[in-house]
Amino acid sequence: MQDRFSSFPATADRLADIEAVFDDCADGRNCRCAYWYLPNADYKAGWGEGNRNWFRSLVAEPRPPGILGYLENEPAGWCGVAPRAVFDRLRRSKPFAAVDDRPVWSTNCFIVRKPFRRQGLSRLLLKYAVEFATVNGAACLEAYPVDQAARASNGAELYPGTLSMFLDAGFAEVARRLPARPIVRLECR
Repeated sequence: MQDRFSSFPATADRLADIEAVFDDCADGRNCRCAYWYLPNADYKAGWGEGNRNWFRSLVAEPRPPGILGYLENEPAGWCGVAPRAVFDRLRRSKPFAAVDDRPVWSTNCFIVRKPFRRQGLSRLLLKYAVEFATVNGAACLEAYPVDQAARASNGAELYPGTLSMFLDAGFAEVARRLPARPIVRLECR
């Protein structure tokens, strides 16, 4: 499958494809990754169209907020990946508080369109997110996956990725402040 998969930075010229991915996911359709960037009040007030408009302005900024994956030229998935410092929620979170003072990058959201699920696309998105972060100067990539061995989770709760997916990609657990939500890291250089 990897030979049929490609990824590109999520830039304004790909907005229609990005929206096709988000629109195929009930929570993604309304969230648009605003959860990670905005204070709670703004995020909740923008649920739906407000977050959609906010996300359009985010994609228009010089630094892409993530990557878009294609399977045979069809938009298939999204991965949010950017410097940790841009994510307001991470700055305020006790469970995901900074492990140290390193300027790490974070990946925090995976969306795969329904027709492309259960084919390993999240793992491919992660592979290309690591490459994207590295090319853009990240020395270390951090994530906050769900440990399914610690707690049963439904599909909607797995948007940050699964612990097994990250461990298989070479990430190591560096902290765990919630039973089912470890913090994992990968050295990029």
